[in-house]
Amino acid sequence: MSRLAVPKTYKLYIGGAFPRSESGRTYEVVSASGAFLANAAKASRKDARDAVVAARGAVAGWAGATAYNRGQVLYRIAELLEGRRAQFVAEIEDAEGATRAQASAQVDEAIDRWVWYAGWADKFAQVAGNANPVAGPYFNISVPEPTGVVAIVAPQDSSLVGLVSAVAPALVAGNAVVVVASERFPLSAISLAEVLATSDVPKGVVNVLTGSPAEIAPWLASHADVNALDLVGAGELDWVDLEFAAADTLKRVLRPEQGPDAAAPTLDRITAFTETKTVWHTKSLK
Repeated sequence: MSRLAVPKTYKLYIGGAFPRSESGRTYEVVSASGAFLANAAKASRKDARDAVVAARGAVAGWAGATAYNRGQVLYRIAELLEGRRAQFVAEIEDAEGATRAQASAQVDEAIDRWVWYAGWADKFAQVAGNANPVAGPYFNISVPEPTGVVAIVAPQDSSLVGLVSAVAPALVAGNAVVVVASERFPLSAISLAEVLATSDVPKGVVNVLTGSPAEIAPWLASHADVNALDLVGAGELDWVDLEFAAADTLKRVLRPEQGPDAAAPTLDRITAFTETKTVWHTKSLK
């Protein structure tokens, strides 16, 4: 007697919960050969707004955590990814038509990038900050601080590595994230959200939307409570219009990147979404 298949409906991840889209819409996710894999929620404008509200509520706590603690949390994500490695490999094999070796390499790279960024959490401020020379009896110190809420259009040609490469550096500095996952390959994004939900990441720090970037991105670009916009995966969209929309609310914008090195791990991706605070303090005259 054969078993009845139980296809999964992958939901959104907003504020630490897994809601369906408020619109009730879903779309079919198919394999590289066209076979049905699962249903995924198709996020709406309202879902995007809800995600921004959740991210805004999480910024203070996440930014206020110690850098060492943020590093521990990011490393914990890598540990859980390692524990669910087989699931991610299978999803990438099915969705992208990759070989087992190719899918394994992508998962390993995603885990390694989490570990790499986790290691920078309590170190990047020492590299990006500075003690400034001044003429007078003062200390003058510049330190990087998080920008706030960062909206991200993840790379669209990658199930997992592109998503990790865009999300992790924004988290290192203490930002909260709303990310629009790959429309074609959303399954690993929601599986990653399940990892986040069972790790130590506070609710609202990462919010994952699936569906159409062309539909969702304009609302995030123009949203007054989003502080920065990463368009790394928006190369196929009319991203110039998104940049104009972001300019209306003075957002910092990273433009699209193409090719296998898109969103490659660099210190610049951490500091891209930080602001520099300069502090003056008098020296003791004794």
